[in-house]
Amino acid sequence: MLPATNSARPSLADVLPNCLDAVLGRPNRLGLPAVDRALVVLVDGLGAGSLGARAGHARTLAGALSKESVIAAGFPTTTASNIATLTTGEPSGVHGLVGYTVLDPAHDRIVNQLSGWDALLDPATWQRSRTVFERAADTGIGSVVVAPARYRDSGFTRAVLRGAAYRDGKSVADRFEAARQALDDLDRGIVYLYVPELDQVSHKHGWESAKWTAKLESVDAELTRFAGALTAREGLLLTADHGVLDVPPHAQVLFGEDPALVDGIRFVAGEPRCLQLHFEPDASPALRAEVVDRWRRAEGGRADVLTRDEAIEQGWFGPRVDPEVVPRIGDILVAARKAIAYYDTRAKKQDGRAMVGQHGSRSAEESRVPLLRFGAFARR
Repeated sequence: MLPATNSARPSLADVLPNCLDAVLGRPNRLGLPAVDRALVVLVDGLGAGSLGARAGHARTLAGALSKESVIAAGFPTTTASNIATLTTGEPSGVHGLVGYTVLDPAHDRIVNQLSGWDALLDPATWQRSRTVFERAADTGIGSVVVAPARYRDSGFTRAVLRGAAYRDGKSVADRFEAARQALDDLDRGIVYLYVPELDQVSHKHGWESAKWTAKLESVDAELTRFAGALTAREGLLLTADHGVLDVPPHAQVLFGEDPALVDGIRFVAGEPRCLQLHFEPDASPALRAEVVDRWRRAEGGRADVLTRDEAIEQGWFGPRVDPEVVPRIGDILVAARKAIAYYDTRAKKQDGRAMVGQHGSRSAEESRVPLLRFGAFARR
């Protein structure tokens, strides 16, 4: 079993709050100097291990990578949870986005945190924390988000990016250009730039593919040009929401047809590398304990199998989990340690099994992400 989350080192939750501190000229955990404008670039899926392994293809990014520039992503290592952690400065146990798909207890259903927003799921209340952008506005500091146009009006955007103006760009180059313009338009402020392309390529082809490497090269080239033009009072941090593991088809674990593992289970949520299983409300304590034991006997050699209470006690969802968030978390968590992914063969949609690059669990490949400093932030 993995140890409880280590909070001694900086984490993804520190990044944007510390940038706000830097713009306000306040001391901060990351030791960022005072600046007029701060840019945070989040490269979706760029794990520290993957970047190190492809260092020759990303000279600028890899040149800023060291043991000190690796931080911990939040749990689970999935985009919905960790972008919320980035933009609120809170762990998933507080902001409430505790997985890719999660239980909506009020309506007894599983909802997708990226694309499943509807009239029953209010972004203003489901994501429970104020964003750094909202807190910046309280102090007169402006914020701008730069991301693809298709995300502009999504429920997820309204949940985790509220308080910031939204600008879009089709390509990585377009978005860096838009970020430069946003910085120029702010006397003092924060700009957040989102780069989803590496994650998209990894899901389809894997991070070890030539296509992923080519995309990394293009991001590095744009970052190189951008960083070289930063002014003395501008700082840039580049980070990621999670890393990626490649999972070949033969490493898929199919569990839906095993009655022992789904006995009394009403919902399967989470992601393939970290299942969150919810029991039927009337499942007896004896059955619940027996199913947990069955999962441990079957999968304990390659996954951590914890009850909800155990995961909360060990700090998986952060130092505290607010009472309103607790029922969103699965009764059983099955977090893969090996390069495997779990699939419920009873599910109507099986297209997810075509994914190569995967994430969601607690391995070093998934949870260790870079925090690279450029411009004024590189001078400590």
